[in-house]
Amino acid sequence: MQRRANKPWLFTLGVLLLPLGMFLPGSARATGDTFPLLPGVQLVGESATVAASQADTLTDIARVHGLGYNEIVWANPAVDVWLPGGGTPVTLPTRFVLPGGTRDGVVVNIAEYRLYHYFKRDGQSMVSTYPVSIGRMDWATPIGRWVVTAKQKDPAWYPPESIRQEHLEDGRGFLAKMIPAGPDNPLGQYAMRLSASGYLIHGTNKPVGVGMQVTHGCIRMYPEDIEKLYPQIPVKTPVTIMNQPYKFGWSGNDLYLEVHPPLDDDRSTREREMTALTEQYVLLTRDRPARIDWQIVEEAYRQRDGIPVKVGSALSVGQSVAAF
Repeated sequence: MQRRANKPWLFTLGVLLLPLGMFLPGSARATGDTFPLLPGVQLVGESATVAASQADTLTDIARVHGLGYNEIVWANPAVDVWLPGGGTPVTLPTRFVLPGGTRDGVVVNIAEYRLYHYFKRDGQSMVSTYPVSIGRMDWATPIGRWVVTAKQKDPAWYPPESIRQEHLEDGRGFLAKMIPAGPDNPLGQYAMRLSASGYLIHGTNKPVGVGMQVTHGCIRMYPEDIEKLYPQIPVKTPVTIMNQPYKFGWSGNDLYLEVHPPLDDDRSTREREMTALTEQYVLLTRDRPARIDWQIVEEAYRQRDGIPVKVGSALSVGQSVAAF
């Protein structure tokens, strides 16, 4: 597992807390973590805790540790976003159950505001993961299987008429038909066009919004993350966009569950509540039965903090599939 070498203050949960500001220059930023994919393991990373400095906001801490806004807020519901306070322990939800389904190219799980890039390094299967922003309710990010059709450094932005009209109606003034590359360009310095017409994976000139449902449907990344990812993604790379708020995954014989709140416009999941979660469990354990503690499952469902929790274990031959 490749860890961020510029974070000597980070320790796994329950071991040690050190002030973030003791070690981190204000301009330092981390990019996505990269992990080897091991047989039988569907979890990567480790959750951790840091102590906020007096000057920190949760968004500062999130960006340093490769997290987005919603991720760090979900994991720290009792911490003030803008004034966490010096010495306040801040949970870093940096352990991830990999989304179910395909594991090639780029996978974006909009429910967790996170992008996964699957690739090989010296014959070893690897995955890198990054926080992203997604489309808001009236500009949804398109679910489906797409490909990267074009790439551009320092792109100009040609906002569609609908967005230009929205600017006027919202009182934000006139928006030009073309925004050149530069600090006022919301695409940032890198853009990758998808086969879903009009949609991009791109950077941003407003990184504080990464990890939120705020875009016009595009997938928005921190500037330092898109800079790292951009050269690794050739044209024709597959991009799978999915919506999985509930993720089960194996780590050896242990079964884990990671729960995120369904998106505001995901009525299907919200209406079915635990039924949707149970469907994911049945799918994963169809060929590998498990004994599961439904009380822990229900607590994880109530918490919805995006932190994987152990909820069961694999059954050996002859064991009953009854729950605890």
